[in-house]
Amino acid sequence: MPYLHSKYEIPGDDGQHEVLPNLLDITSIKEIHKVEFEGFLKAQHQLLEELTTHTKFNFSYIQRIHQLSLNKVYDFAGQFRTVNMTKGGFLFPTAKFLPKISHDFDQSILSQLPNYYKDKAALIRDIAKVHAELLFIHPFREANGRAARVLANMMAIKQGYDFLGFYKITQRQFKEYIIAVQAAADQNYKPMTQIIEAIF
Repeated sequence: MPYLHSKYEIPGDDGQHEVLPNLLDITSIKEIHKVEFEGFLKAQHQLLEELTTHTKFNFSYIQRIHQLSLNKVYDFAGQFRTVNMTKGGFLFPTAKFLPKISHDFDQSILSQLPNYYKDKAALIRDIAKVHAELLFIHPFREANGRAARVLANMMAIKQGYDFLGFYKITQRQFKEYIIAVQAAADQNYKPMTQIIEAIF
């Protein structure tokens, strides 16, 4: 599972904290990346073992992905972020509104996902919509992208397909990926659909 690292800006933060305070007292960015990576691998393996044709991808499931992956690293694993975050001047939803926004995401999109897709194109569109919306909401303080990629993989595997090729997204294409996330603010999922289709 690739680690697509990108630096966030936290209003009021001096930007000096490359490594977030963690339960393991790790201060090396290389070491924290390694521990996080291993956590996501283990969580994805467990989720694969639990996956059935009746698995429901609701917001609680997303929180569980995050909690399983990072509970040994951060005390905020699976919990809403409490700070506001921006990236390249783009402001993610304000932290205090996250419970309502996530509830709406759950009700209007996640709960509408079918158990079975006859059409591969429809599956790709739904993965793209869920992926773009989740990354736009950015509910967690760290590792939103990795949680979203695990969810996308589970959605594909549930329908009998393989892992998505997120590793195919190069640094240059990563800019297009960010633009596709930002487009979700206007409920425009076409840019992300094109990306998911290319790596499916």
